[in-house]
Amino acid sequence: MALPLQPGLSPPEVAFLCEMELVTVIPRQRLEGLQLLGGSTPPLNPPYRASLPLWLALLLKRQRRANILPPPWLSPTSLDAILQHETSSPQFSDPPPLPYASSTSIPASPPFLPSATAEVASDALPYHWLEVGEMLLEGASDDFPEPDTVRRLMRDLREVRLAKMRAGVDVLEGGREIKMNGVGAMEIAEGRAFIGQVVDGLRKIGAGKETSRREREAEERETGVGKAGDEDEDEMDI
Repeated sequence: MALPLQPGLSPPEVAFLCEMELVTVIPRQRLEGLQLLGGSTPPLNPPYRASLPLWLALLLKRQRRANILPPPWLSPTSLDAILQHETSSPQFSDPPPLPYASSTSIPASPPFLPSATAEVASDALPYHWLEVGEMLLEGASDDFPEPDTVRRLMRDLREVRLAKMRAGVDVLEGGREIKMNGVGAMEIAEGRAFIGQVVDGLRKIGAGKETSRREREAEERETGVGKAGDEDEDEMDI
């Protein structure tokens, strides 16, 4: 008997989708373009830059056929600025703006947006920031000027943003809403379990209170307590 599927994407599935993110490479040898299911890749001619899917760029990196240029938001300066913003504001940092989509084009979303290439903005974390950063640090750490500093800043960012998500759960317990703009894909996948448990618990508590209220009203109607109380209030008003 097959187990029921959990709602949403699991962290391994999110990491698999992230491999379609485009990154910038500097080829070390000439290579022809490839015909893939998602389209054809550009031919590689050293020393000209090219944008390739993350999985292909990491493969060429392992084969020593190309180097990978980290996106601007993965530099120590950018990560430190984003970390300062995260620690000083209760809200998550704003994601990069989506490109303008005309009425005749199909709107794109991550991972089909160039959010990890060398030309993107340096002051915003994209949707797959955590997965892209970890994969690049694991497979192409020598392409980073300061890989240890980037690892430390990413770890600090992850802890700060996770603390915000947990603080948002406390807000849900108070019956208020939480703004989740700017939360990344892996953060959603990892936080879905405990956030879902809190929401289910609040739903059960609300259902229990509603049941108790209905039982109390039914008991008052049977005993006439509520009616007598209404008559006393009317006499006091007179």
